[in-house]
Amino acid sequence: MNIKEVIRSDKVDFTGMELSYFLLGLLSAFDNRFQAVADSTMKEVSWKQFFAIICINLCKDRPTVKELAEIMGSSHQNVKQILLKLEKKGFVNITVDENDKRKQRIELTDYCRNFCEQNDELTINIMKKMFDGVSVEQLQVTIQTIIQIEDNLKNLA
Repeated sequence: MNIKEVIRSDKVDFTGMELSYFLLGLLSAFDNRFQAVADSTMKEVSWKQFFAIICINLCKDRPTVKELAEIMGSSHQNVKQILLKLEKKGFVNITVDENDKRKQRIELTDYCRNFCEQNDELTINIMKKMFDGVSVEQLQVTIQTIIQIEDNLKNLA
């Protein structure tokens, strides 16, 4: 059941629900649905593993596990587990930092780069389909809204 079907169904009642609560639930449900689709599309890696690869690729220098965890918005322990699985599959190398032996640096392997190149067209097609009918303005407002909510969330911690 997609979110429109859930909203229209007689199984739930959103009457009187604060829009902010509804949005948080919507984001959580979307995350679950997106992860299921992404996991079934990329057979070799999970969505969380692929997201880690994307984030590593965006870094100007080889990130540490701590830096990657901050970028991904996840705990050090969760990111470390994701990285260990990626390392086992040959997607990343985890090495000790030359200047600070307490830090571990992450880098993508050639195998990973080839995998990304081979799946680039598939990813582009999925993104086009997923954002079909969504305007640039809608994307900008959504991005600004989520950034503001996250800023507010930081102030709670």
